[in-house]
Amino acid sequence: MPLSRRSLLASTTLAAAPAAPRHREHPRTGFERLAADGYSLLSGQKVGVVTNPTGITRDARHIVDVMHQDPRVELTAVFGPEHGFRGTAQAGGSEGRYDDPATGLPVYDTYLKNGRPLADVFTSSGVDTVVFDIQDVGARFYTYIWTLYDCMEAAQLAGRRFVVLDRPNPVTGREAQGPVLHKEFATFVGRQPIAQAHGMTVAELARLFNGEFLATPAALETVRMTGWRRAGFYDASGLPWVPPSPNMPTPDTALVYSGTCMFEGTNLSEGRGTTRPFELLGAEGVDGRWAAAANGLGLPGVRFREAYFTPTFSKFQGRTVGGVQIHVTDRAAYDPVRTGIALLVTARKVWSGFAWRSDNWIDKLTGSARVRTMIDAGAGTDEVTGAWQEELAAFRRVRKEYLLYK
Repeated sequence: MPLSRRSLLASTTLAAAPAAPRHREHPRTGFERLAADGYSLLSGQKVGVVTNPTGITRDARHIVDVMHQDPRVELTAVFGPEHGFRGTAQAGGSEGRYDDPATGLPVYDTYLKNGRPLADVFTSSGVDTVVFDIQDVGARFYTYIWTLYDCMEAAQLAGRRFVVLDRPNPVTGREAQGPVLHKEFATFVGRQPIAQAHGMTVAELARLFNGEFLATPAALETVRMTGWRRAGFYDASGLPWVPPSPNMPTPDTALVYSGTCMFEGTNLSEGRGTTRPFELLGAEGVDGRWAAAANGLGLPGVRFREAYFTPTFSKFQGRTVGGVQIHVTDRAAYDPVRTGIALLVTARKVWSGFAWRSDNWIDKLTGSARVRTMIDAGAGTDEVTGAWQEELAAFRRVRKEYLLYK
């Protein structure tokens, strides 16, 4: 795996104050700490913020609205990712360039821009410092972490400072799981070789990107959280949940997503167009045999219910399909990537109509052709998941150098 850690990182981290005992306080986000410090890190700078609806305070105000009203910050621009700054666009869309009605600030579109074109956006905006504050969900193919990567690269090209405000990984930061991307399969759902479930926060990922992957490191500063523990799920944070994208409605969705998003690469519905995307999976012609086969594997921390549903959009729009609903019974024991592989293996065995998407999108999602070809060859769950353990162990060793929390 082409990982070669640099001994010197062009980054600094705002040191954390000693954490209070867990029972006394919830974690404080990077933004909370930045504001409590009087925005001193941004003093004398024209500031632009890369964010979306998840960039909120504990009392559910958006940080752009808060900073715009504070004379201690010269906020001059906003940069929107996929789905947009205010979150009005569906998957694969953005809001374009406009002036935000609430603040009058110019909003620039970053979606599908990188390198010099994105650097030119930062330059034309006139900002000195780019701030990133978006809630991630812990999966390699969730595009906001690659917006982070692209914006770091572009900020370096444009000669701008880059500040990352940290937030919790909602599905914990206990350990990395799943296959590691092979570079020849790099796309916007995976720019660099990290694990499918990376087990990191955005500030930790920024440090990793700067130290391992960017040809010239960005002028990076990170504002870490206080009080966050790697084993904590999102409900331990005390923060309100805002859907980071239209099909990520709850923390329960995030919990299964790094496994069941692989069904985007098949002809089965991944539950888009239902109230339980990525927890409901199915297709026409699938029946109770799938749930029975999956339950028969005895996977830890999860049960599968035979389910029938009618998506309102996306695959099988307006048609009733059969499949499974995932019910996580023990979050600590549940392995979403292994579970996703088991569901792919059993779906192929019990349903004769199973097929991969014709563009082999599954290869982009999993980071290589291995999952697809092994399942097609009849490999079982243990054989498929065992095939990536060596590269995963190598990634875990590199990842360890960039972690900020215990």
